[in-house]
Amino acid sequence: MTACAIEPTTEDGEREPEEGGRHTGEDERGAEEDPDRTAAAPLVITADGAYAARLARRGDCWFPERWTLDGPEPYAVPLPGHQPEEPGTQVQPMADGQVLVHRRAAGRHTFTLLYPTGPGTGEHPLGAIDHRDAGTDAGTDPGGDAGLRLLPPAPCGRRAYALLVGRRSTALWLVAGGAFGPERVAEVPGRCSGGVWLDRAGRMLALDRETGGRTKAVVVDLGRGGEVSPLLQITADSDDRLLLADPDSGLLLIGSDAPSPGEPRLGWGVLGSTLPVRFPESLRLPGGALTPFAIQPGQVLLPESCAVALRVDGPCGSWVGTWRPADRRLRQCAAPEGWLPGAGLWTADGELRLPYATPAVPCGVARVPAPDPVPRPGPESGSGLASPGCPGPDGDRTRGSSGTPAEPCAPRPVPLQQAPLARLVTN
Repeated sequence: MTACAIEPTTEDGEREPEEGGRHTGEDERGAEEDPDRTAAAPLVITADGAYAARLARRGDCWFPERWTLDGPEPYAVPLPGHQPEEPGTQVQPMADGQVLVHRRAAGRHTFTLLYPTGPGTGEHPLGAIDHRDAGTDAGTDPGGDAGLRLLPPAPCGRRAYALLVGRRSTALWLVAGGAFGPERVAEVPGRCSGGVWLDRAGRMLALDRETGGRTKAVVVDLGRGGEVSPLLQITADSDDRLLLADPDSGLLLIGSDAPSPGEPRLGWGVLGSTLPVRFPESLRLPGGALTPFAIQPGQVLLPESCAVALRVDGPCGSWVGTWRPADRRLRQCAAPEGWLPGAGLWTADGELRLPYATPAVPCGVARVPAPDPVPRPGPESGSGLASPGCPGPDGDRTRGSSGTPAEPCAPRPVPLQQAPLARLVTN
């Protein structure tokens, strides 16, 4: 791969903003001259929404790029290393503005933190994992070298985790934020995918585990040495995956073929509730695919009021859908030009922010207000879903309208093929 010349940052490691907060420089000029500069690439956003990172492209060369999202206007800082990155390099932003980079070479997975240093890019090597000596059967898997994947950013933003998938088990590694480099923290029987954080402390991690030809969501408790417990089993023969979770409200987005064997459906439930998982028709789109990517935070004990953003893929491309459990209606709108599909976040007050990159605006965020809730009567509306008295995501009891702890609720029968979510115990 040929070398690329990329303009370094200024002395303080940031670009100087013009009047009005826009950031200019060779980064934007290069984008206008080379449309490949803004080719769509996955954008990873920190849990608090302050930073994002992706691999950007100029010509045939790839380099990490950090986005700052919590200022008056978003701006990007290129972080080129000593040589161009491979297209498969994974990046993840950290809460302090550094960017974690995972590279693969000769059977080794290396991890480095990048940060702007005025004339160039600073690098802080964190260590490496040799999959052949990783302490898991991944070393015997013919595909083991490509089986390591960074998990979504941890809620604290100071640690980063990765899954190393083997033939019969999956190792969970702490690859940033540890004391002595990469550290294996758990091994889960079966082949795991997904990865959803269930609490703000970064202790409870949900994974989709494949065993015996079926996939079920399980919880890995990092506070108990990686103890594994079931989270979701709708039927014995269904594939049940956890796609997204909001720790504040307990709202969960679930993918399962339980209601229609062989056909994955989108459903929703509430963590700790004894009520069944729902599979509304509003989340069924013939000829299209729906993928949830963001849930509105801050709606404590109000799961039905949480707005959910979904990527909609159809014959004409990708666009955006918004939905609330209480509305029972999927609203669709065009995505901004240059949207990085599947990237975005909600603010607590209900604004959806969609990052995009175009030749004219290489780092932009479109702001879409959430639609007003439409109260609708019926079994899918109302406050009963939260089930006062059931354990919430923090392991405590929810509270009744008087503010006093409610009495524990007794298990109740549920319809066949709609088993409730397993209780999550965090103490």
